[in-house]
Amino acid sequence: MTTSELCYLSAHEALERFRARTLSPVELVEALIVRHEEVGARINATTILYHERALKLARKAEERYARPGARLRRLEGVPVMIKDLHPIKGELNPQSCRIFAQDVATDTLPTVERLLRAGAIPLARSTSSELGIPTVCTGALWGVTRNPWNLAMSSGGSSGGSGAALAAGLTPIADGSDFGGSLRIPASACGVFGYKPPFGRNPQDRGGVFESYLHYGPMSRSVADSALMQNVMSGLHPHDLTTLRERVVVPHQAGSIKGWKIAVSMDLGYKRVDPDVRRATRHAAQVFRDLGCTVEDVDLGWTAETFRAWEVRSKTLVAHMLGPYLPRWRHELLKDSVRDVEEGRTFTIDDLLDGRPIRAAMWMKLSPILSRHNLLLCPTLALPSVPADHSIFDDEVVIEGQRVEPYVGWCLTYPFNSLGQLPVASVPSGVAANGVPTGVQLVGRPFDDVSVFRAALAYEAAFPWLRPGKTPMPDFRDPNLRC
Repeated sequence: MTTSELCYLSAHEALERFRARTLSPVELVEALIVRHEEVGARINATTILYHERALKLARKAEERYARPGARLRRLEGVPVMIKDLHPIKGELNPQSCRIFAQDVATDTLPTVERLLRAGAIPLARSTSSELGIPTVCTGALWGVTRNPWNLAMSSGGSSGGSGAALAAGLTPIADGSDFGGSLRIPASACGVFGYKPPFGRNPQDRGGVFESYLHYGPMSRSVADSALMQNVMSGLHPHDLTTLRERVVVPHQAGSIKGWKIAVSMDLGYKRVDPDVRRATRHAAQVFRDLGCTVEDVDLGWTAETFRAWEVRSKTLVAHMLGPYLPRWRHELLKDSVRDVEEGRTFTIDDLLDGRPIRAAMWMKLSPILSRHNLLLCPTLALPSVPADHSIFDDEVVIEGQRVEPYVGWCLTYPFNSLGQLPVASVPSGVAANGVPTGVQLVGRPFDDVSVFRAALAYEAAFPWLRPGKTPMPDFRDPNLRC
């Protein structure tokens, strides 16, 4: 196999080859290191590199595969990138922010701990937007992460390093987190798969317990790889009393979904949506028709109040977290991060509580739709992406001739954080005229992870993506270069 082919192997394919002794974990890690040397600087998707340690761990995994009867863990020898926001005990934990650049983690995020205990090899930390705030992947500490499909465009945020690294062939799997789309936004913009589990399915760290808007989940090029990760990451945890006792195992093999009913909302009732995204969403709906599903357009009837419910929750949390640091560190932060804190400080307890009836009204409109349909399908983003150096406050975003709010006005993700008990996947739906992928969300009934994965697996089998030589691939185009 060529280095490029090795770098786009799925985790499942790698594990099969490891077991058959036709590929060594060392060979895969070495290929990924070479790939990083070739293209890593062009997209800036990594922060702290663990290459030497990864090679040592790969040699140990190689020895286990060579030993007859050895106990092999579920992710034995599979390289993974861990988001810069996610702590690993004893390691630097900068959280993509200069304030914490020298901090050392005292605990490991539970979902990360489970991946590592399952044998995954940490290859590097993936970039994140500053403290996870901007919806593009940028920060004063690590700079701007670019989209490997079009270097002028954003990989999305906050888990943009994970999305870009997957698309660029720098890792087979990566983790992400999601408070308003931080996992699904880069999945869409980079043409990969991302999964936001329902609240309680995957454990949180001690600071995130009880926060139903926050979710930790898997990202990968294939649905099956995220299923493998999700089955490792999920489940009851002694430090998180919100984790669900019920053990759910999601499938990793495609099966029939003939006869399913799929509801389609192009705009959630209030969003402007780019023509390229509309075309790709219609194509995704047709894929489900071809799979034997009944596909029906629905009027969700949500309004711009949906944004208000999420905005107040998000910005008050940021203000609470960063506010004490602002007097000393203001000039070490992005202007957008500072402004987010300042706006969060203006909200009152009444503003925060006003979000509860809005969320209730949202569910009252969606609940009857999901009771009649297996899933809701809608775009992930209203645009393929925004420029890589986009300001979430100062830059203009125009869709269908109208200006939209630049923070999340181009995202259809955050409403499903307000309704955090819903499982949501983002799957690729096409490639726009500017070369950037588009994506659609598959929204399941409360806590019905299995149906979301069944639908995503069937969809992927009918409409595959990121297969070298068979599907469109990132070309690292730079529109700013003149030949």
